[in-house]
Amino acid sequence: MNRLGRALLNYLIKGLLIVLPVALSIFIVVWGVTTVDSWLNVNNILGVDPRTGASRNIPGLGLALVVGIILAAGIFVTNFVTEPMYNWFQKLLDKLPIIKFIYSSIKDLTEAFVGDEKKFNHPVLVDVEGDLKRIGFLTQSDLKSIGLPGEAIVYFPFSYSFAGQVYVVKNEKIKPLNMSAAEAMKLVVSGGVSHLN
Repeated sequence: MNRLGRALLNYLIKGLLIVLPVALSIFIVVWGVTTVDSWLNVNNILGVDPRTGASRNIPGLGLALVVGIILAAGIFVTNFVTEPMYNWFQKLLDKLPIIKFIYSSIKDLTEAFVGDEKKFNHPVLVDVEGDLKRIGFLTQSDLKSIGLPGEAIVYFPFSYSFAGQVYVVKNEKIKPLNMSAAEAMKLVVSGGVSHLN
C-alpha cells in the first residue's frame, strides 16, 4: 500500500473513531424521541417530497455520504483538533450524563476493534467445564486492584451478533490462541463456519 493509501486509511480509521460514537449516540437519542413522537401520532416527513409524497432516494448516495463524512472527520481530527479542544469536548460531555454514557460506551466499543488501543487483540481459548471450551478475548489480565489476584476478564462475543458476555476467569483456564484477533472474531461471529487458514 502506498503512502497516500496508508494516509487515507489512517484518516478513515480516525474518522470512524470520532463519527461512529457520535452518530450512534445521536441516533439512539433521535430514535427515542421519534418513538415517543410516533406514540403521539406525530408525522415524520424527513426525506419525503411534500408535493408528491414519495420518498427521495438516490441509490448509493447514502453510503458515499457516510464514507465522505467519516473520511472528512478523520482528516479534520488529525490536522485541526488539538488537545485543549478535545478536553473541552470531554468537559462538555461531562455536563450531559446520558449522552456521555452512550457516547463513551460506543467509543470504548469502537476503540476495542480499531484505533491505536485495540482491546480485542488477544484471542484466547477458555476451559469452561469438562471438554467444553469457548473462544474469547482477554481484555484485563490482572485483577489484583479489585481483589481478584490470579484471575482475568475474558469477553465472549455471541455468534451472528455484536453482543457478548464478560466473564471473570482463573488464569490457568486461559490459553492463548495462535490466530489473529480478526480471524478469531470472524470464527466466533460466523458461528464457527468461517474458513480457517
